[in-house]
Parts: sequence; C-alpha cells; structure tokens
Amino acid sequence: MPDEALKAAQQRLTALAHGGGCGCKIAPGVLRELLQGQFAAPGDARLLIGNGTSDDAAVWALDDERCLIATTDFFMPVVDDPTTSAR
Repeated sequence: MPDEALKAAQQRLTALAHGGGCGCKIAPGVLRELLQGQFAAPGDARLLIGNGTSDDAAVWALDDERCLIATTDFFMPVVDDPTTSAR
C-alpha cells in the first residue's frame, strides 16, 4: 500500500471533530456575520423561519398542515471506524 493510501486508511475520524454535540455549532454572532449581506427572502408568509433569525434551519409552509424543513445540522464523527457497531 503506498504511503498516502496508508495515511488515509489510518485517518481517525474523531480527529476531524473539534467538539461534540452543541459544542460544534457555530455561535449565533458568527452565523450572523456569515449571513450578513446574503439574500434575505422578502416577506413571504410561507417562510416561517429564514436566515433573518440566525437559525441553522429554514422552515417553509407547503400548505396548512405540512412544512418543509431544511437544515445545515450534521453529526460529527463519534467513532473512528464507521463499520464498527455496538450490538
């Protein structure tokens, strides 16, 4: 196995995580700064949560009973070998 492939195979996924759970979220002030000057949807009543709330999700009303939620949330690696599972 070439050195580069060996290094990639030995990469610890947890080394890529700088925190855990809520500790990995972007602070509201940082998010506000990142979104500053970005497109903000005009006052459409179907947009229930948009980038004006510094939230990490958007909620769009599809009709009176259903909403579409889009989020930027993701889970940081909690194990180094994703093929390992506790049974």
